[in-house]
Amino acid sequence: MRLVVNVILLLIAAALAYMLYKGIEEPIAFNNEKLRRKEIVVEKLELIRRAQEMYRDITGSFAPTFDTLTDVLANGQFVRVAVIGDPDDPNFTGTITYDTSYTKAIDSVRTLGMDLSTLRYVPHFPDTKLVEFKIGADTIEYQSTSVAVVEVGTTWGSFMGAYADPRFAKYDRNYSPGKMIKFGDLNKPNLSGNWE
Repeated sequence: MRLVVNVILLLIAAALAYMLYKGIEEPIAFNNEKLRRKEIVVEKLELIRRAQEMYRDITGSFAPTFDTLTDVLANGQFVRVAVIGDPDDPNFTGTITYDTSYTKAIDSVRTLGMDLSTLRYVPHFPDTKLVEFKIGADTIEYQSTSVAVVEVGTTWGSFMGAYADPRFAKYDRNYSPGKMIKFGDLNKPNLSGNWE
């Protein structure tokens, strides 16, 4: 009888130890995976932001779709104007000349290691679906000036896979699978990311 009670107590102790381990292991695993995946998605968003800045250098506005963005970066050109002479110097007596040169945008794209065919996709993990970033661009009136604005992002749930469940918010009160991770803003001129 005493042996049976000892075995039962041992089993209860083992079950409690396992529950304690699981209670500690899950939040650590969630936070580690959240940080790892966020870093990869942020890296991709920074690349898209750089692509949008290149697009703006070529066209003067931001790309409203990934098709437009990739087409202009694949086929467009940067215009460089070198001013010879100083047009702001009232004592300058020589002639002012402008030398215009063109550089293919695709050369800069290759230098930065951008893959235009996959630029639109949220980084894919084994437990997630292939999803495109949401993109939007417009021109707004801001402080009596017409300015180009852009916003690109995705929800946390699109890349968190097994952790895209609201119950994981108990480990991080700022976490919500429906919350956006993005850069830019369609309501004001801002290219900052909300992770910065």
